[in-house]
Amino acid sequence: MKRLVCILFSAWVCCGAGSVALAQDAKSLGEGLIGHWPLVKDAKDVSGNGRDAMGNGVVWRDGSEQEGDRAAAAFDGRGAALEVAAHAELKLGCGDFSVAAWVWADEASDDVPGDILSQYDPTTRRGFHLGVKTNTGVTFNQANFRQLQFGIDNDRISNWRDCGQPGKNSLLAFGLVAHKGRLFAGTCEPGEGDTGRVYQYSHGQEWLDLGSPAPSNAITAMTAFNGELYVGTGKYRVAGSSLAESSNTNLGGRVFRYDGTRADGTSTWTDCGQLPNAEAVSGMVVFQGRLYAGSLYKPAGFFRYEGDQQLGDQKWSDIGVPDGKRVEALAIFNGHLYASSYDCGHVYRFDGQTWADLGQLGDSAINTQTYSFAVYEGRLYAGTWRSGKVYRLEESLEAKKNPSPSAPLPARPGRGEKDHAPRVEWRDVGQLGEELEVMGMLVHNGRLMAGTLPLAEVYQFEGGRHANGGERWKRLTQLDTTPDVKYRRAWTMAEYQGQLFCSTLPSGKVHACEVGKIATWDYEFPTGWHHVAAVKSEGKLLLFVDGVLKSSSTDFEVKDFDLSNDQPLRIGSGPNDFFHGRLRDVRLYRRALSQAEVGAFVP
Repeated sequence: MKRLVCILFSAWVCCGAGSVALAQDAKSLGEGLIGHWPLVKDAKDVSGNGRDAMGNGVVWRDGSEQEGDRAAAAFDGRGAALEVAAHAELKLGCGDFSVAAWVWADEASDDVPGDILSQYDPTTRRGFHLGVKTNTGVTFNQANFRQLQFGIDNDRISNWRDCGQPGKNSLLAFGLVAHKGRLFAGTCEPGEGDTGRVYQYSHGQEWLDLGSPAPSNAITAMTAFNGELYVGTGKYRVAGSSLAESSNTNLGGRVFRYDGTRADGTSTWTDCGQLPNAEAVSGMVVFQGRLYAGSLYKPAGFFRYEGDQQLGDQKWSDIGVPDGKRVEALAIFNGHLYASSYDCGHVYRFDGQTWADLGQLGDSAINTQTYSFAVYEGRLYAGTWRSGKVYRLEESLEAKKNPSPSAPLPARPGRGEKDHAPRVEWRDVGQLGEELEVMGMLVHNGRLMAGTLPLAEVYQFEGGRHANGGERWKRLTQLDTTPDVKYRRAWTMAEYQGQLFCSTLPSGKVHACEVGKIATWDYEFPTGWHHVAAVKSEGKLLLFVDGVLKSSSTDFEVKDFDLSNDQPLRIGSGPNDFFHGRLRDVRLYRRALSQAEVGAFVP
């Protein structure tokens, strides 16, 4: 009876927000509760089980009728989080369970959205997580943008499967992007009479040809922006991969928006303008609500899309580059845009006005290029050529407070002017086998994964799994075994339908695998308050948004996924990043909620 009173009180506190079931549903929604955290003014558990959360950095918002806001816990995406201490009753085993919460994922596109709730042990790779994923800096692509995911694992990974070749004459898929429930690939097709094209994954090894927006030989970059798919074009210099140069001499550097496919099967494209003096587009990313792109080849260039604000063909503003260096892979993290470079082994950081040089990764005589980024466990990782190593950004609290080691920042730095260098350190976290180059990286279902050159291998980060505390990488597979070539590349990656996809050169094929089990809603998670429910029901994972089933995993054997571990339950953090947004009415159940019960949370 005491528990029911607590539940009804919580419902009363949150009412008017559309976040709780009607009173007649309260008894049903109290059954099987492990913990219930309203997050209205504190982190207390009102289930009656006494599992209060502890933490710091969380801001308790009272809510404002004028803003349409509600009382909730606000998380800054940079360290604010709550934890519920590990307990035997939190060990989920192989049984059913459910998570329910009201979620506001901040609209700001200068950080990764992050994890909502997790209980995951990276050492044993056992547990679950629920979060909103954005993958940027996956070589030249923003592979996923604000996509809801619910994953479980017990250190299981499938064999890789051949998903076919998008384009029978393609050398590789430069880009892979999950967008509006579909997976898109942009190819390099260097043969005479061929052009770079965009394809949509169908099933098995089948790809649908969406056409070619430009005469150049490659679609070199891809991203979602303002709810639409944008692609960058270029003449890829194939000799850079030690292959015969392309006979297609048409230059690129233009960006196009995909407007859909007509009834007759032809695709339509809107020309979004030429990047000034660029023959190929490199990285593309959305930062602070604006679309940015770089130039792959010299002269170096970094540009912001102005849309219809400028007439004619000049729709891109020249923002300037740091120290005259090219900026290639582009990633967002903790309020900044990060850029790799082909002109040195440095990483640069952009705040919307100025650049800061974050220094050399490793030995400058060895690491002459930086290639890719990933955000893992709340920190930024970067890949390199020619050591084949990954480095982690270590930034002191002092550096975050005062980024200038010697002088105050200028009041209004000029366009493209370099900022004073922050106090940072790049920690060497290991070489991927004997490989020379780290290409696409991303975190998939709790694991940091990376592709390589010259053998087109895929590795997973072992982190602290070794007793000696060393940072190590485990080789998983070689995806491209084309004979008689110098370089093979595992080029770029994306998450789609609960799987990890990776493209390769020179076979032109795409491969996929399953890590644990995961349900992904491959659409942009909406802004504002929305109810999310993640349900493990026997051998399937289910994802609900506002009471509607949005995604489910493939089937699995229940006995294969014992999720028990000794980790705390984390609210607002997990294997991806700290959550950036607001949460309230968080619940964890030791049973599978029915669809009707999930719907009872939503008015």
